Amino acid sequence: MLRHAIAPSSGWTKAPHAVVRSRRMNSDAKILLLYVQGLPDSATDHPLGELARKLDMKGRSYQQAKKQLTEHGYLHEWRSQGDGGRWMTEQLLSSTPLTRDEAGSVRAKLSPEGGQLERPEQPPCPRPPSAQSPTVGEPTTWPVGDYEPEEEHDEKNSPPTPPSEPQPKPTPDPEATPTPRSLARAERVLLSLRHSRRELLLGVGEARALAGKAARWLERGVTESDLRHALLAEPPKEGVRSAFGFLGHRLTHKCPVPAAPAAPPEPPPPPARALIVCTGTGTDAEEHLFRPLGDETACAECRRATAYASWMVDTDTYDFPADMTWRQRVVAVAKADALRGKPA
Repeated sequence: MLRHAIAPSSGWTKAPHAVVRSRRMNSDAKILLLYVQGLPDSATDHPLGELARKLDMKGRSYQQAKKQLTEHGYLHEWRSQGDGGRWMTEQLLSSTPLTRDEAGSVRAKLSPEGGQLERPEQPPCPRPPSAQSPTVGEPTTWPVGDYEPEEEHDEKNSPPTPPSEPQPKPTPDPEATPTPRSLARAERVLLSLRHSRRELLLGVGEARALAGKAARWLERGVTESDLRHALLAEPPKEGVRSAFGFLGHRLTHKCPVPAAPAAPPEPPPPPARALIVCTGTGTDAEEHLFRPLGDETACAECRRATAYASWMVDTDTYDFPADMTWRQRVVAVAKADALRGKPA
């Protein structure tokens, strides 16, 4: 891209790079800010909405521009009610972002009546009784005159109306409140992100609102360096439009899962029992050893042969199942003969 620029000799307005290059404010907010800064002093008595109409900025476009200027500290408003019940709004539009206290100091210097607009509201005065006829009914208050709605941008003499969109508030975390030390460490990490990526610039209030979520990471064993790396890694290709929204989403959906408690160790296997001599072989059979599982004294083969011998005596048969071993058959026959030799 080629660029040719000639600085004007007159009729120009200084525009800070922080405003012109800001990705957190749209073009309407930037144009409105620069337009008002370039007006002569005689034109600053008009409300911001009236000046915006001269730029053909109305309705939703003006409300969005006004909201962004307020969120980033360029626009400050004070509303108060006068003695006659009329509401008054005083606005301060600065070329640099100001905190609420800083804006109040500038307002006190620029407006002689700045300190008088914030006096506490007086209770409404009752309507005086009529001089021609007795007063009927209960006392009533003075009615406030008609006013144009907020959409018409009459901000000089209008009652306060709620903003078009509520300011974002941090969602309360269902878990226990993090310790103050974790909150301080988390806030320090969040405020340091702007040094690595300018688009992640957070105000002090925004950092404190997100500190609770970031502290969860630290309390789960994540170091400050790892937390900073996780918030800076894999930036979106289209850029970050809202640092508060982007970091809040990443802190919520990428928070590490706490490590599961270690499973208790399995109990050691019981010690192996010693080999013993099987008592179920009978006197004529060859002795053999087996390893008992419980308190049994005969091996499994001999116990099966004993059970089959009883069946042979009851059925008077010598048929054997095909799966019986020769040892089981010998023991079964010997036990069956022994049972038959007993007196009935």
